[in-house]
Amino acid sequence: MEATPLPSLLDEFHRHRLGMEIDDAQFAQAEVAFFDDVVKGVIARRDEIDELLASKLTEGWSLARLDKTMLQILRAGTYELMARADVPTGAAISEYLDVAHAFFDAREAKFANGVLDSVAKVVR
Repeated sequence: MEATPLPSLLDEFHRHRLGMEIDDAQFAQAEVAFFDDVVKGVIARRDEIDELLASKLTEGWSLARLDKTMLQILRAGTYELMARADVPTGAAISEYLDVAHAFFDAREAKFANGVLDSVAKVVR
């Protein structure tokens, strides 16, 4: 989102976020290799992911109109659905819906569910 260089971004999350307590919120531990794969994969396949996402938006909507956080949630979810066949479809969508609920109300989370479900029907 901020165009932070990839090595700096991963280092920040590895050392200062994953599993840490920040502002009285406990961040969950993460499978670092999986986290890194999703981050690197989204960056490497961003054009392909964005093209697929754009095709799933309602007419009149574009990726540029989406909230930046929502766009990143959809990009990560799409990458996981495209590239991580080891993760069941329902589990992948459910995890990204949990993330959407952490940032947005039910209406926006429902939007994320619809987009990721449409993506899954194409890539799975």
